[in-house]
Amino acid sequence: MSWENKGKLVPRRELIKTPEQIEGIRKAGLLNTAVLDEVQKHIKAGMSTEDINTIVHEYTISHGGIPAPLNYEGFPKSVCTSINEVVCHGIPNEDEILEDGDIINVDCTTILDGYYADASRMFVIGKTTPKKQKLVDVAKECLEIGMKAAHPFCFVGDIGYEIAKHAHKNGFSVVRDLCGHGVGLEFHEDPDIVHYGKKGSGMLLVPGMVFTIEPMINMGDWRVFIDEDDGWTVVSEDELPSAQWEHTFVMTEEGLEILTY
Repeated sequence: MSWENKGKLVPRRELIKTPEQIEGIRKAGLLNTAVLDEVQKHIKAGMSTEDINTIVHEYTISHGGIPAPLNYEGFPKSVCTSINEVVCHGIPNEDEILEDGDIINVDCTTILDGYYADASRMFVIGKTTPKKQKLVDVAKECLEIGMKAAHPFCFVGDIGYEIAKHAHKNGFSVVRDLCGHGVGLEFHEDPDIVHYGKKGSGMLLVPGMVFTIEPMINMGDWRVFIDEDDGWTVVSEDELPSAQWEHTFVMTEEGLEILTY
C-alpha cells in the first residue's frame, strides 16, 4: 500500500532537489557559514546590532552573495539579531548595544547564484547566568536531537516529537507559532518543519529534500507576540529569554547531511 493510501502527506516532486541543485545549495551553505564565522570573530560587548548587520552585508556582497533577508517582504536589514527575550526576527539597530551577559541569535540566509542557505547561531556575550547558559546549550542539543531523529522516510512529526521531549525534560518550552521550512530554490518552501508533535505526523521526508531545523526554545511559556512598532520582532509573551540554533540539511539515502555549519 502506498503512503498516500495510508493517509500520509507525501512531498510533491518539485520538493525533491536534483544533484545539480543540491550542489548549488551546498555552495550557498559554505558562504553562509563563512558569514557567521566572520560575525563570530568580531561579536562582543559594546558593539551594536547594526555593526553585526554591516559585517554580514559587506562580507556577503564582497564574496558574490546576496543577503536574503534584505527587503524580503519589507524586512529592512541583511540579518536578524535577536537578543534575550526576542525569539526571532529582531531588526539590527545602531542604538541596540550588546552587553555582558546577553544571549543573541544571529540568523543569516545567503543567496549565491540563485540558491539559498539558511542558518543561525547563538552567541553568549561575556559571561551570562547559569540558567541562560543552560537554555543556549539545551537549544543546541534540541537541534542535534532533531537531526538524529531525521532519516529517510521518516515524518516531520518524528523530529518535533524528540525536540519537544528534550526541551520539556529540561524545564523549557518549544515555540509553536514558528517553524523550520524547506529551502534552496526559494527563501521559504514546503514543508513546514514543526518542532513539536506526534511521531508519524506531518510530511514524509525523502532523499533529495532540503530543509531547515531551527527549534526556538523558551525559558518560560511557549507563547509569543509580534512587536507592534516594527511588525517583525517576535518576543516571548512572558518576556523570558529564548534561544535558537539552525542548520540547512539535505536528506540523503543515508540520513541528513548538514549544508551549513
